[in-house]
Amino acid sequence: MLVESPVVPVVEVSALNIYPVKSLRGIQVTEAVVGATGLAYDRHWMVVDQHGQFVTQRNMAKMALVEVELTDEHLVLKYADYSPLQIPLQVNHLPEQECTVMVWGDECRAIDEGAEASLWLTTVLGQWKGSDLRLVRFADDYTRPVEPDFLQGEQAHTEFPDAYPFLIANEASLSLLNCNLQKKGCLPVSMNRFRPNIVLRGLEAFQEDQLAEIVTLETEKGFKIGLRKPCQRCKVTSIDQVTGEVKEAKEPLATLVQMKTQPDLKGAYFGQNGILLSGEGQVVCVGDTLNYR
Repeated sequence: MLVESPVVPVVEVSALNIYPVKSLRGIQVTEAVVGATGLAYDRHWMVVDQHGQFVTQRNMAKMALVEVELTDEHLVLKYADYSPLQIPLQVNHLPEQECTVMVWGDECRAIDEGAEASLWLTTVLGQWKGSDLRLVRFADDYTRPVEPDFLQGEQAHTEFPDAYPFLIANEASLSLLNCNLQKKGCLPVSMNRFRPNIVLRGLEAFQEDQLAEIVTLETEKGFKIGLRKPCQRCKVTSIDQVTGEVKEAKEPLATLVQMKTQPDLKGAYFGQNGILLSGEGQVVCVGDTLNYR
């Protein structure tokens, strides 16, 4: 008599994205190194004003138009016909480059990338409230802890994301959202509106909200990510990430609120914030299959 093996629920990694500079255009990659602070180089840099306050697409939608590349040696920023800005990935900074910057309520230590980067950003994007823009990178010797409220006794840290190292999204959730948008006569939205790091295929719509973790099947490259907090969305989701335009200012937020994806919470939610539980330094690839529970 044959005994059937238990069915192990699996999903597929359908897309990977990194956003080296917070709120500038992302990079779609086929593989990425998994670290305690997220995918390698994700939100490692940030745009700030002269007071060290972070500046994002919430303030300047035009930031979506700045293209970002990573070479073996440089972070490269491109915009329209302007000469690209190149920032060395490895640099020995001077003490006077060290600065303090703010991300929401978190005070972080950072490295100012200098006058050339400031001039370039301010030239292509303009000033923010009369202040020139600056580019900073997260200080390697600084640790920014994740809020403990949604952790399960773990400790985690991140760099310049809003709060968590990883953002996980689900293709089926986007499909259901777009179905509801179209029923209202609204345009569908692309996944890049939500700026996720890891996109999953094979779950039911919003099933990600019920998961505790995702883990690789292959033990030799294994990692485990805990899904800890639903991601509340902001007006950046109304910005077309290709054109930098806002076509329907209240969408998709209004529809997400109506869908009540988090019945016990007020607001619009899409995706899950995650932390690394194990497997630092491993590689995740598009096409990888993952267990979940």
